[in-house]
Amino acid sequence: MINNLQDALSTNIKGMKRSAIRELLKYLGTPGLISFSGGFPSPETFPTVELKQIMNEVMDTEAAFALQYGATEGDILLRTMLVERYKAQGIEMSVDNLIITTASQQALDLTAKIFINRGDYVLVGLPSYLGGLSAFNSYGAQMIGIPMDDEGEDPAVIEKELKRVEAMGKKVKFIYLIPDFQNPAGVTMTEKRRQEIIALAHKYDVLIIEDSPYRELRYEGSTQKTMYELDGTGHVVMLGTFSKIFCPGFRIGWVAGHPDILDKFVVAKQATDLCTPPFTQRIAARYLEKGLLDPKIEEIRQMYSVKQKGFLAALDKYMPEEITWTRPKGGLFMMASAPEYMDTDELLLQCIKEENVAYVAGTSFFCDGGGKNTMRLNFSYETLEKNEEGAKRLGNFFKKQLKK
Repeated sequence: MINNLQDALSTNIKGMKRSAIRELLKYLGTPGLISFSGGFPSPETFPTVELKQIMNEVMDTEAAFALQYGATEGDILLRTMLVERYKAQGIEMSVDNLIITTASQQALDLTAKIFINRGDYVLVGLPSYLGGLSAFNSYGAQMIGIPMDDEGEDPAVIEKELKRVEAMGKKVKFIYLIPDFQNPAGVTMTEKRRQEIIALAHKYDVLIIEDSPYRELRYEGSTQKTMYELDGTGHVVMLGTFSKIFCPGFRIGWVAGHPDILDKFVVAKQATDLCTPPFTQRIAARYLEKGLLDPKIEEIRQMYSVKQKGFLAALDKYMPEEITWTRPKGGLFMMASAPEYMDTDELLLQCIKEENVAYVAGTSFFCDGGGKNTMRLNFSYETLEKNEEGAKRLGNFFKKQLKK
């Protein structure tokens, strides 16, 4: 081991932090623990029987392709199937507008690698997805948080910050948004807000990175148009993934955008992993080709809708009135807020030890270090019964804290 490891480290790695969510995983083996911490889909949703058959078919007939290196842009069959799905939803694109990534987390890392120099400004939600914040932070971005309400991020604040950065002789590199069932807050941006923010992107000639992992997990209300669809000028880059609607273990995501922008993603990806595994791509492509995905998504929606309603009812029943939470119409998460004097980060290990229930402290999702009284709760992984029992334990814990 070298004596001066710190001197050998890059500036990038020195700026990186361990993921708070990944760190929590070490507690998942604790007997009896109920976890609301991860964003794990329920294992009940995995199409194991169908995938076993398709894997055998791929190995029998396409092994030479599936086990070889593949194109950096991704399996052309999978790209074609994804483009056809978007077209069926009214979103115009071609295979030239879409490439495959090794899950959407790689897409976020590539976004940061392509656009961010150390000290560059990016706008993010306040709060926003931890994986995005971590990727941008690792390349030295200065993140400016945009507060949000139940309609999404505030366009007036976005324009104020765009003007402020411009007055400093600099330029915001991009605006990072999760318009549908935002992680962690669960908020869905209204179409009016989407249009207003797109207009600002045109006015100030800035990119929008639209992260869209949860859009198809809607349990009530009408589906919103994507910002990619509403824009139509190439100012929006949209990220998608199979992790929440198919199999997270396949690690398949994608980027949709203008071909000139996607060319930079391809160059950056070639230096990262050459290609996303052709084996999992081809299995996913054949799964789509057989028409199995949409019925599976409907099945997932029905399961999660029941879980979400049950979890909200359990929170209503067991949590003290001093704790409030969002009530999203889809997705996997909701965000709870305790009185401002409480620090959910400090209380987390105590909550695990005393009540054997876990959440994610909200500070991880706030680029400005705020949110100390907040926590993200996930309802998709545990069973209905465990969600209710976990809500009861969480309520007991915070009732005791409030008495103190």
